[in-house]
Amino acid sequence: MEFNDRVVLRFGAAYGASVLVDHVLSGFGGRTAAQAIEAGVEPRDVWRALCVDFDVPREQW
Repeated sequence: MEFNDRVVLRFGAAYGASVLVDHVLSGFGGRTAAQAIEAGVEPRDVWRALCVDFDVPREQW
């Protein structure tokens, strides 16, 4: 499953879009998810960081 699909399934289209550009991830140098991916961080690592920050159950990672 693609990164953006996971975001939409977990957060919904509108809120997911906001999460990607507004939420600053823990441990990514003050970057949002969108900025981290643009900087070359693996989408899998960005997804895991979002899951940690938003308390997503581990079985949904």
